[in-house]
Amino acid sequence: MLTDKVVLITGGAQGLGLAFSEILLEQDAKVSFCDINDEGGKETLQNLQNKYGESKVMFQKCNVTSQDEMAAFFKSTKEKFGRLDVVINNAGIGGETTSWERTVDVNLKGMISGTFLGLEYLKTDKGGNGGVIINVSSAAAGKFRQRREGGVIVNVSSAQKTDKGGNGGVIINVSSAAGLRANPLSPVYCASKSGVVAFSQSLACNEDVINGGVRINTICPAFADTALVRDLYKDNSVNGNRVTEFINKIGIMTTQEVAEGLLELVTDERKNGAILKMSKLYGKEYVTMEYKTVNNIL
Repeated sequence: MLTDKVVLITGGAQGLGLAFSEILLEQDAKVSFCDINDEGGKETLQNLQNKYGESKVMFQKCNVTSQDEMAAFFKSTKEKFGRLDVVINNAGIGGETTSWERTVDVNLKGMISGTFLGLEYLKTDKGGNGGVIINVSSAAAGKFRQRREGGVIVNVSSAQKTDKGGNGGVIINVSSAAGLRANPLSPVYCASKSGVVAFSQSLACNEDVINGGVRINTICPAFADTALVRDLYKDNSVNGNRVTEFINKIGIMTTQEVAEGLLELVTDERKNGAILKMSKLYGKEYVTMEYKTVNNIL
């Protein structure tokens, strides 16, 4: 159970963000979510408050590409609930041509902004309680070597309790299965989601982050039953038809299935720098990046 833990989620009005809110509220956490869709966010807020209680959930309209709005969202969350324990950078969009810059702004820059703000609020030397940041990426982000030993990533540092009284915690960044491999049909989306993975991994092995009591993990779901995936079926172009064929081969997960994977990354304190890849066809797979830290090179 996550009783009295406070979770902040970006892009929470629908889809994966809504599923994340639900599964965490079921664990007795308190949830603060934002979305650029004010009307949808307010409707989701009302539904969640009716189900879990008014005091358990808050919503704030926020554009994750605006650092000022993100800072205000973090501040109001802390003011309402008195603490922050988990940050989930989930907001994401698609777009390959005229909107490619916005794809990078939302998927990568918005995630970086949320992660740095998360560290500011979670690190024990900043008055935080420690925490978890989970960044959501995708399975197309580079060359990875799979290692699974009882669900635990090996050779990945784990966040430790610090001499400043921290209790540990999490940031989870949401990438995508597209962040772990090359995809000629969506190069901009893949690039943005690959960046989520690399950024999260780099910070997860940073001594300052570890000593601050913060774990950073990444979840990389393939196709899930979201508006983004449903829109792909409406694309009748040659590329669109190829994507649809691929979706039918891999299969579509429910958002609940993805949320169960995220909950594992939040609650398993052994996991730091973990990359959880998920798909309907293959299920859950933990992967590790083939990289060397500066200390390994020098």
